[in-house]
Amino acid sequence: MSPRALLAEILLRILHPALLLASLWVLLRGHNAPGGGFVGGLLAVAASAAIALTLTAAEARRRLPLPPPRLTAVGVLVAICSGLPGVFAGQAFLTHLWFTVPLAFTELPLSTVMLFDLGVYLAVWGAVGGYCLSLLAAVEAQR
Repeated sequence: MSPRALLAEILLRILHPALLLASLWVLLRGHNAPGGGFVGGLLAVAASAAIALTLTAAEARRRLPLPPPRLTAVGVLVAICSGLPGVFAGQAFLTHLWFTVPLAFTELPLSTVMLFDLGVYLAVWGAVGGYCLSLLAAVEAQR
């Protein structure tokens, strides 16, 4: 192993969790401002790609919360289910509802939009991340 690869592995210990935290921040920011599930999912893909480029695609795949096809399927299912509360409230499908959760000194505004963004986040991470990891695994196999 070259010193450059060792340095990359050491930096990745900080970079990978930082990218995942940034992706979650963008995900949670998105229901009130631009960003959200898609951009957050792409940041999660970047974290997975950094692992694959520095270590191996198999190691990056191992660090995903679910295998890529399942992650994508769960994301699509969550996004679809986010439209159901509107139907149950007598509104059109994907009419998102807002509500507040009282906390000790403040109120936390929440929405079913957050569920939709979470679904998009997981679907992007699973689909684009899985594709990226498959390509990198193919490149590794050629070496």
